[in-house]
Amino acid sequence: MAGLFEGRRLLTLALLGAFAWSLASVSWSDRLVHPGGLNAVGEIFGDLVHPELSFGILSDAIGAAWETVAYAVAGLTLALLIGLPLGAVASGVLARRSASRLALVSSTRFVLAFFRSIHELVWAWLFIAAAGLSPMAAVLALGIPYGGILGRIYADLLNDVPEAPLRALRNSGASEWRVFWHGRLPMALPDMLSYSFYRLECGIRSAAIMSFIGLGGLGREIQLSLDDLAYGRMWTFVFFLAALVVLVDVWSSVVRKRVEV
Repeated sequence: MAGLFEGRRLLTLALLGAFAWSLASVSWSDRLVHPGGLNAVGEIFGDLVHPELSFGILSDAIGAAWETVAYAVAGLTLALLIGLPLGAVASGVLARRSASRLALVSSTRFVLAFFRSIHELVWAWLFIAAAGLSPMAAVLALGIPYGGILGRIYADLLNDVPEAPLRALRNSGASEWRVFWHGRLPMALPDMLSYSFYRLECGIRSAAIMSFIGLGGLGREIQLSLDDLAYGRMWTFVFFLAALVVLVDVWSSVVRKRVEV
């Protein structure tokens, strides 16, 4: 127990040291705040309570929101197609021999780590450079790293399933595939769904951010509004983005309750 507290103390000191080093690395002699920055912040947040709600802006917001959701859903669909099978393999629950299990788990986890180690914006730039500015670039840029993240989380959730019900299935003569489909997957499904919906929320935000590199959607409209200094219009699009995230959260709660029942 004393060693545990000693380890925590060392970790705290290391984190404090890293924080102090980062502060020391900042060039405090340079101007940290733009001279007109405070005035700009005041103007931006001053229009927070006065969003532009004209018919044309609302129509543009609905179209941009739909485009953002389309990118996010398509990207998450690709991520599920990547993450679910690779996560099952990376969990090691389908292999019985220890040698083959180690090779499969190690290689698959490496692939998943590679997918998620590159940010979606970097993937977007790569696909745009290779295939041009197209919706497919956004879908692939979302689907590949999110597939790596989902696969990693799915593998852990499948491994965390209680073993007692699974042993009962094995004792009845069920193969590992049947144990997976009829035991392990159904028990892990609520948590897998919950995390998948969370990733959809992240996908909506990421799809909006990708709009800043030229793809359509709410992010593009926010950028254009900022360029025009139309802060009331900008807040309209921001509120639509927040509403999308809230709707996905509510949808996630409803689906999870139905699955658990």
